[in-house]
Amino acid sequence: MRSLKVCIFSLMCIALASVKSYAGMSAPDIKVKEYFFRENDTTSYMIKLALDESGKPLYFFRNIFTPVCYTNECKPVHVNFYWDLLGNYTRYDMPEGKILTKVDHEEFKQEDYEKLQDILAKQNSIFADLEMKDLITEGTDNLSDSVDAKTGATLKTIKNEVIDGAVYTCFTLWKIAYGKAVNEMKKITETYTNDELLHQFLISNNHHYQYWAMEKVIRNGLVKKPFENDIEKVISGKNIFTARGALQQTGNDFFSDTIRQNWLWGAFQAASYPLQIAILKKLINIPLSKTLAEKIADQAVKSNQEQSRLMLNLLGEQPTLSLQTLKVLAAQLDNENTDYTNNIYSLLEKHKPADKEITKSMQQYKTSNN
Repeated sequence: MRSLKVCIFSLMCIALASVKSYAGMSAPDIKVKEYFFRENDTTSYMIKLALDESGKPLYFFRNIFTPVCYTNECKPVHVNFYWDLLGNYTRYDMPEGKILTKVDHEEFKQEDYEKLQDILAKQNSIFADLEMKDLITEGTDNLSDSVDAKTGATLKTIKNEVIDGAVYTCFTLWKIAYGKAVNEMKKITETYTNDELLHQFLISNNHHYQYWAMEKVIRNGLVKKPFENDIEKVISGKNIFTARGALQQTGNDFFSDTIRQNWLWGAFQAASYPLQIAILKKLINIPLSKTLAEKIADQAVKSNQEQSRLMLNLLGEQPTLSLQTLKVLAAQLDNENTDYTNNIYSLLEKHKPADKEITKSMQQYKTSNN
């Protein structure tokens, strides 16, 4: 009898899922396009795409009306979910007049709603590898001790992942936030992909957008011409991870001309330390312009040991160095750091400078260190 009630209730929820939006998307500058999907024989849902007044996609949302079934009863849950254009969950809100309750019908407090947002925002949740039966002791809403055996996590840790008295609700909503709808959203966004959207994604603060767009505009290390400026902005941006990703994906030819090398040096000077290291490692197999080689030679002595080593390695890989670069290096032979000066001397020896001033400095260094 209970199973029949649950089934009837679920079918009612499915039927009501297409009821008019709770999200209040009635602003005149927002349009909504609806996509109906059937997940299986008993489950279907509507994904809604918000667009601006010109028809550009903004984000996805769903007006969720789903049963959350406990041992002896089911209750309807109304909530609005929002995702970005690649199906990454961003937030939820409650339809006007709707609330969430716990198993004992106690209403959610403000801290419960805030904790739910934290739970839903956690993509690598414990829920990912669990089923409802793994979380709940049969006949109760209490966390099951069996969870500890299955996941290797402590019961205390698991309790931090849920809201007391609302385990079913947390689990059900998390599964929706990261469910099959995500792939459907990506497919929809693919249909809107054009140069304008790719430009928008590359300059976005959303790193998911940036990674996705870079895969579209960088092929075999070659950056499509219209997006070169965007890739420069990614590399010089504040997100070190996307910056490093752009460096790794772009081929050496992208940094081969003098103008871009001058730009990259400017980006280097403004970058965080980890990104500076990534830039130096990127340059190791790239022929340096005369200007950049001179700047690196001048900077090496002012840098820490790791950076200096990478800079001297860069210069050592160059088939030739300008006279000015060699002079800058020779002037550093009087540095107190003998490891550094030994590397400078080896580098100068490799390039066999003919300049008398440089050879004199090298001879003096060799004599004083013998």
